[in-house]
Amino acid sequence: MFFNPHHQPYPSQRLTLSARRGVVATGNALASQAGLDMLKKGGNAVDAAIATAACLTVVEPTANGIGSDNFALVWMSSKLYGMNSNGPSPQGISLDAVKKSHDKMPVHGWTPVTVPGAPKGWASLSRRFGKLTLLECLTPAIEYAEKGFPLAPNTAKMWQQAYDRYVELFGDKPEYAEWFKTFSFNGKAPEPFEIVKLPNHARTLRLIGETNGDSFYKGELAEQIEKDSITHGGYLRKRDLEAFESAWVEPLSVNYRGYDVVELPPSGQGMVALMALNIFQNREVKKIDTAYYHDMFEAMKMAFADGMHYITDPKLMNMDPQALLSPEYGKKRFSQITEDARIHSADDPYTSGTVYLNCADEEGNMVSMIQSNYMGFGSGIVVKDTGISLQNRGADFKFDENHVNCLAPGKKTYHTIIPGMLLKEGQCVGVFGVMGGYMQPQGHFQVVSHLLDFQENPQMALDAPRWQWIREKTFKVEPGFDPQIIEELKLRGHDVQVEEDRTHFGRGQIILKLDNGVYAVGTESRTDSNVALY
Repeated sequence: MFFNPHHQPYPSQRLTLSARRGVVATGNALASQAGLDMLKKGGNAVDAAIATAACLTVVEPTANGIGSDNFALVWMSSKLYGMNSNGPSPQGISLDAVKKSHDKMPVHGWTPVTVPGAPKGWASLSRRFGKLTLLECLTPAIEYAEKGFPLAPNTAKMWQQAYDRYVELFGDKPEYAEWFKTFSFNGKAPEPFEIVKLPNHARTLRLIGETNGDSFYKGELAEQIEKDSITHGGYLRKRDLEAFESAWVEPLSVNYRGYDVVELPPSGQGMVALMALNIFQNREVKKIDTAYYHDMFEAMKMAFADGMHYITDPKLMNMDPQALLSPEYGKKRFSQITEDARIHSADDPYTSGTVYLNCADEEGNMVSMIQSNYMGFGSGIVVKDTGISLQNRGADFKFDENHVNCLAPGKKTYHTIIPGMLLKEGQCVGVFGVMGGYMQPQGHFQVVSHLLDFQENPQMALDAPRWQWIREKTFKVEPGFDPQIIEELKLRGHDVQVEEDRTHFGRGQIILKLDNGVYAVGTESRTDSNVALY
């Protein structure tokens, strides 16, 4: 068994739950139930994942949308598959053109919009593994969008924050008018538990389902995306959408305490989590104390230093990812950790806007999927009369021509969203993820350590007080952090700040498969998360 069921090192927010025939866990109860409904209809874990993902674009649009990207690790019929469904920058964009009006890559508007991958990802997964049709899987989302759904409290909070920010930044700018038309009601953001209807979402999701995604990339929806882009000076065109396909990829892994921790390869940042684990596994872990956190902090900074230097479009990387994950390199990096805090990178990992979900079915198939618009509602762009809220992944491109992630046409950028999986002796024994921009590899690092170093159950591992590296020697920690350890970390040179808002520390889900076939599941206490059991 993964964990000692009697081990409880600190109070947990929730109880670890269990089921035998199926589990769906994500940040919204309605979305979890939509996935479970697919299992009860005879679908498998992939059908459940697609239904959950589509539903989240409706019930949690503050973090993802129909114009998102998505990534998945799939364990199907005792075999591992990886899918990256993130599109490149438009062919018509160029560094020189963007530099004419910007000092750095903008965060909002049409310029940072890259080709959205989520609808293609749903269709690709459905075509390869699904038992149900894509339209069947999208039906719960369509019905919630048409008939209305009660808005969850944490989502309402994020919606209000986005609305206030957008009024201040974009209230009179025509390219954002459709966002206000779609996501505000009677001139304001919706309240907690208010019934919200999104009719344009419903129509668009139905078109995607009926055409197996083709409308979004080749048909009516693609034409509307191009029309809006041209109207507002964007670079995205129908030809960019037509050329895009999801990529089936070979996952990466490192062995940590006897388990293979699996992540997707670049351009995602999953290997940052693997690099941190590869460094930290050279340390014997006996207890949670100041030295434990200090070494984790340093390993994480080293991993980000390497990740931000090398990760970009895999076709353009000048480093073999396996070289950064070798045991020898992990030992070398671990030997560089000193008793005092050091600066390994000056980048700023403190933004988010992502949903994570995982599913398991009666046959042992498991899916770890993540989907994101990036930075809340993403670009702030909603395509006219469609409900398609577009991501802003291009915001991570650099203007430095010597940087590996410099902006270029047809290029995939460094990507933050990462699903995780655990294997033992070649078999899948767990799926996990933690949402939240650059918090994600940090969250993966922490929950894996709690699971495998301390044999905590899934809920314990999720509820453990979290930390987040911000920049240089600065870390934020949750209010539940031990005050004495905070002071001792400061003496080592870390700038440790207590952050009262726990939503900054990611939102995760964990499903573990036990030896007797039972699924044990933990779900995030920092948000509206819920689990549906079968």
